[in-house]
Amino acid sequence: MTATNAKTVASTKRQPNRWPSILDAAASQFAERGYHATSMRDLAAATAMTAGAIYFHVASKQALLLAVYEEGIQRILDRVEAAAAGEREPWARLEKAVAAHLESILDASAYARVVIRILPSDAPEISAELKELRDRYEARLQRYFSAIPLPRERDATIARLALLGAMNWTPVWYKEGGRSVQAIGRELLAPLRALAGVKVLRGRK
Repeated sequence: MTATNAKTVASTKRQPNRWPSILDAAASQFAERGYHATSMRDLAAATAMTAGAIYFHVASKQALLLAVYEEGIQRILDRVEAAAAGEREPWARLEKAVAAHLESILDASAYARVVIRILPSDAPEISAELKELRDRYEARLQRYFSAIPLPRERDATIARLALLGAMNWTPVWYKEGGRSVQAIGRELLAPLRALAGVKVLRGRK
């Protein structure tokens, strides 16, 4: 364990009830301002604490981003797994997983917006750790995706990444009161269904 990691662990062990509010404030600031534009002073002001008090709980801004990222990934993962649980038919299970992912990133959650907005390359010092967290979620999506029958000549990896990219782009154009999240999810899956020769019953909203 490195000295930085040891310090982070030690700080984590001493976290009192202020830690959830610090994490929430960090998620909100990172989502609104971006990682680089957010300073520890901004976080201190958002939590009515001093920067020194925040450092009592977490070793650095990078460690704080990592904690927010992990929470964000876990929230999306929990929602997706809960939605897909018990569904055995591959297309129906993937459809539910897609809808749950969309719900997670469209419900204005600061944590989800941090995961979508901030890429591992934005924080080079912890890029490997951030990528590992993203890979944890994508591995679960890959599990659902690999169960659908695509033609052999199609590149399943590119198809999966294209679907994930399309899902993560929805916050840019989505407007409340328009198509339902479920309907949007089905539309995003429509090209894949067409490739596989799978038809969807009309009349679903």
